[in-house]
Amino acid sequence: MTPRVLVVDDEERLARLIAQTLRRAGYDCEVFGAAEDALASAESRRPDVVVTDCRMPGMDGLQLLKELRSRHPDLPVILVTAFADVPSAVAAMREGAFDYVAKPFDNEELRALVARAVDLVRLERENRYLRQEVGRRYSPEAMVAESSASRDLMELVRRVAPSRATVLIQGESGTGKELVARLLHYWSDRVGGPFVAVNCKAFAEGILESELFGHERGAFTGAAQAREGCFERATGGTLFLDEIGEVNLDFQAKLLRVLQDGEVLRVGATKSRKVDVRVVAATNRVLRDDVAAGGFRDDLFFRLNVIPVQLTPLRERREDVLPLAEHFLARHLADTGRPLALSAEAIEALNAHPWPGNVREIENVIERAVVLARGDRIVPEDLLLTETLATPPSGDGTDASGGTLQEHLDRAARARIEAAITTAGGQRSEAARALGIDRTTLYRTMKRLGLE
Repeated sequence: MTPRVLVVDDEERLARLIAQTLRRAGYDCEVFGAAEDALASAESRRPDVVVTDCRMPGMDGLQLLKELRSRHPDLPVILVTAFADVPSAVAAMREGAFDYVAKPFDNEELRALVARAVDLVRLERENRYLRQEVGRRYSPEAMVAESSASRDLMELVRRVAPSRATVLIQGESGTGKELVARLLHYWSDRVGGPFVAVNCKAFAEGILESELFGHERGAFTGAAQAREGCFERATGGTLFLDEIGEVNLDFQAKLLRVLQDGEVLRVGATKSRKVDVRVVAATNRVLRDDVAAGGFRDDLFFRLNVIPVQLTPLRERREDVLPLAEHFLARHLADTGRPLALSAEAIEALNAHPWPGNVREIENVIERAVVLARGDRIVPEDLLLTETLATPPSGDGTDASGGTLQEHLDRAARARIEAAITTAGGQRSEAARALGIDRTTLYRTMKRLGLE
């Protein structure tokens, strides 16, 4: 939307000059000759910025500033002042004015000030929205926890979150280890700091050290400049080390040193740097077995396992299956705006499935069902949960029936989407309408399936 600016000045000629200057820059301006009228307008429809003269009969600009600050603390107010009144304008900035411009002012200076004020308002609104979204997504009420195992887990996370103790999360793939790590962060007093997630398995041995600890310029070929690592970037917040069971013994020793000392030594550096980081690690391995087999250091295990969190697989908490399915369905329907519900037969199929892929699998199944559903109800055929479904032949005529169940199901979804796009002549908007979903859901699904 076009930013709205209120221009307040009892001198009509100057007020119109200011408004004309700002309109040329693309702002929607309203002019007022009295501060009282501007204040009333701001109450009925809040502006993005107020530009006001300091000295006016009746309520002057400084009084208007105080009134606006009391009602709208984050509304930027720019003061226009005579050169002799600059000290008063500076004092007003201590009271909350965004800035001031002295007469005679330069048009470019005024436009630059208003642009900065509008940017500030936009950033504050975005931050407010993001804080609300974080609060909504990670509030205790937003968590799906119907089974006793899930409720016990949420209670443990809420008790542990405020501490600085290191947490080790263990559980099968897809059980929600990163979600638990994020809950530990967002329910703690570190929520204002960064949450940095690293998949330790995704980096080669030599690169992981640089990624976590950083490096100095010239430390190795290609290190054209110094770079801070994830520990430094996570200072004041939480560092999530996923797949921690995959790192080798040499790196384990270096990681243990960082956890013990609270200092990191960049690759190629001679002096350590202090870091203030809460570490949460996760693995789908049984680390005690790896310790017994000599594949994981026992001292690092005990340093990470200060607070152990064990996630239960979905097959052992069946009460969560249907609530999770409905949760993911609501999330996808919020994107599509399409009325869609689970049929009784689909619910029966969901409850009967063993869910080897845990929560991640049920999320993928529901996303796929939203794409495949033809009517206003999801039926078992849309879920693609059986292994006996006919698989479309591959493009080269070879048998495409092999692979995992997830690969099998994704091939069916991929074929349906490709057929819709072909029928629509390549128009993805038309293909999305034919599939009964919106473009956002289609693009996201295509990206996941490698169709982009």
